[in-house]
Amino acid sequence: MKRYKPTTPSRRNMTTVTHRGVLTTDVAFKGLTHGFKRSMGRNNRGRITTRHKGGGNKRMFRDVDFFYDKKEIPAKITTVEYDPNRTAFIGLAVYADGEKRYVIVPKSVKAGDTFLVGEKAEIKPANRLPLHNIPVGTFVYNIEIKPKGGSKLVRSAGNYAEVIGQDSGYAQIKLPSTEVRKIIDTAWATVGEVSNDENWLQNLGKAGKSRWRGIRPTVRGTAMNPVDHPHGGGEGRQGRGRRRAISIYGKPTGKGQKSRRPKKYSNRLIVSRRKVGKNK
Repeated sequence: MKRYKPTTPSRRNMTTVTHRGVLTTDVAFKGLTHGFKRSMGRNNRGRITTRHKGGGNKRMFRDVDFFYDKKEIPAKITTVEYDPNRTAFIGLAVYADGEKRYVIVPKSVKAGDTFLVGEKAEIKPANRLPLHNIPVGTFVYNIEIKPKGGSKLVRSAGNYAEVIGQDSGYAQIKLPSTEVRKIIDTAWATVGEVSNDENWLQNLGKAGKSRWRGIRPTVRGTAMNPVDHPHGGGEGRQGRGRRRAISIYGKPTGKGQKSRRPKKYSNRLIVSRRKVGKNK
């Protein structure tokens, strides 16, 4: 981590991830980048569906490959780069046939290393295999939920899941949330841990740095009026007057509240629900 001299109050506790010695270039590959308009938390009708989003620095989109459909063709990581749209570092993979694609790089892989996507690839970081060929106890990331559906799980900085069992056509995966879930064993996953594991140690230091990232302020419900939030109102500070904390829309939220739908399609695939709170 990089620390700063306390030249101002906001600098006093600010820390950032050290990129020196990790990233190899600050110029993205032009063939895999393009501009885009961020949603700012709005849907296709312009209505706010996710609060506290908006503003922020303009970003260039990097087209990252999550499908890994080039199998049995070795590839070489030529660069390790920063991506403003995600917390993990990405690398430019050049395949033996000359095609270039961006991929999320694992923790221990550096520029010049090679990887392979294949049924019988070696169990080493960055290689990608079907779950039924990955031994129990292996750390994985970029996990598919359905075969050929693209990587959906465990993609953010420093995360990893663990294969803890193989049973009757399913692999049991312990996710970063501590949930244990069954995933069909013909789905694919990448061996290793996601890069940039120090990301969670960052201290932004000032409110403005959140605004640069497109994160707008969050106001507590208890600080609002009754017309604006179910927790609002009262003379002075008041308890919320209800058993569960709820959102502005009346749905359970925060503090470990269970908000999962009782009849969600994947209930049958969950072996152990995630643990919440300090005892996680």
